Amino acid sequence: MLPDWKKFTLRQKIGQMIIVRASGFLFDHERRYPTWEASNDKLFSWLNTLNIGGVILLGGSAAEITLRTRQLQKLSRVPLFIAADIEEGVGQRFSGATEFPPPMALGEIAKYDLETAIELTYNMGKIIGKEALSIGINWVLAPIVDINNNPNNPVINIRSFGETPEIVSQLAKAFIEGTKNYPILTTAKHFPGHGNTDNDSHIELPIINSDSKRLNNLELVPFREVINAKVDSIMSAHILINAWDKKNPATLSKKILTEQLRKNLNFEGLIITDALIMGGISKYFSPEEIAIKAIKAGANILLMPNNLNNTIETINDAVESGELEIEAIDQSLDKIWKAKNKIYNYRHDIDSVYTLSDQNTQKVVTNIIHKSIRTSSKLPLKTIVKNKKRNLIVVDNLLSISFLTQQSPGITIPKSLGYDLQIVESINLQNVLDDNRLTLLQIFMRGNPFRANAGLCDKSKASCLKLFSTSLPQGLIVYGSPYVLDWFIKINVTQNLPWIFSYGQTIESQEVACRKLFDLFDENSAQTSRFSDDIFV
Repeated sequence: MLPDWKKFTLRQKIGQMIIVRASGFLFDHERRYPTWEASNDKLFSWLNTLNIGGVILLGGSAAEITLRTRQLQKLSRVPLFIAADIEEGVGQRFSGATEFPPPMALGEIAKYDLETAIELTYNMGKIIGKEALSIGINWVLAPIVDINNNPNNPVINIRSFGETPEIVSQLAKAFIEGTKNYPILTTAKHFPGHGNTDNDSHIELPIINSDSKRLNNLELVPFREVINAKVDSIMSAHILINAWDKKNPATLSKKILTEQLRKNLNFEGLIITDALIMGGISKYFSPEEIAIKAIKAGANILLMPNNLNNTIETINDAVESGELEIEAIDQSLDKIWKAKNKIYNYRHDIDSVYTLSDQNTQKVVTNIIHKSIRTSSKLPLKTIVKNKKRNLIVVDNLLSISFLTQQSPGITIPKSLGYDLQIVESINLQNVLDDNRLTLLQIFMRGNPFRANAGLCDKSKASCLKLFSTSLPQGLIVYGSPYVLDWFIKINVTQNLPWIFSYGQTIESQEVACRKLFDLFDENSAQTSRFSDDIFV
């Protein structure tokens, strides 16, 4: 039973409007991002004294998150929002749960079979809702409804369902419908559309120069559809839309959040900001300005403000001085309570025992991988037994390759066929070109927050051109961004080459791609374990 928020003090009301970042790990020494993630002592103090509305979690296993969420809920006097960026499944953030291929894989399927894509996306949403609730997460910060209409977009990229408003709209709605099987909140992001940018709002402030007609006929189309589908919340983008507000990013713009989203699109749910520590906003405004301007613009939830205590005091002082109207705070609390009631009226369901990553969920994952994969007409790759061969794997960052271990299929399958492993960062690819071995080239590359680019940099492209000017490349597998594959096609090196493209980078995606490349499938291949004895030697 939720308490009566109208009996809260002003500071207690303000606390409910804030979501802070916390580590999913139970112990402080395991925090991956201590600059952003409060220590346990500080977090527990906030829960006890500041009445914060919720936390967003990252890191840890699904089993550990189950303990963590129960711990945090017990420490809070008011039931918490517990959110996570799980656009690609609970396993994307918390090991042990199901991880799906990126949303654009479903958009690929939709190009030739929309009905199947909608069904798979519905099941994806259903599975994410079930698994999230089973470990105590009640707010899914998905789906992304940005239309990735800029191939150079470094941050949205394959996180989007696709490049057209029709596909994005249909699949985003299907995702939301799937989650409705469970009492969980969904979020459409990033309003009013982050798809047509070529820089990352985690680092800089993107500027959109599209006119109002284009914005209404393209970027806003999926938002209209998900609002009609009763999405619970919408996240603002730290982007400057010159056609609507030349001074304020969308997160701080009343013209965008109130005039466009509330009035023109008739959205009645929660408006949550993107993280307020991001460079796209924090480089240009002080924490105090950000807090006041976001609430004035129409935001109900402030995600990850830079200084929690200072933010609460700033908002409190602004209300007491008359700079902010108390009605804005009370309207936000009313919407917050409606959202929390949706979750906690079904507490008995949340306490039910759900299973994680079972056989049925894995079938959905496998179907998405198989139906979205792209292949050349030159398959399979026939290995030459006596020749020396190398498995050249190219990654963005050697310190951030969780998808590759000694037992990953991208390593073990080629190894079983005589390929020696060589892993290199894309920026250093030129350092391994002086090698006369036949080469299987595997590239793991996709757009991601903080990456600053969406594909191969110019230096890496020059190295690839040099490699493909020789007769050494035998085959190519690209995992992640289709725009990387498009570049290889554009430079005409794939015409006579066996190649595979997979949106996913997980071990399941690697196994399917490598098996297809070398024609290692049999009649039972779809159900073959990734640890099959015939491959992993």
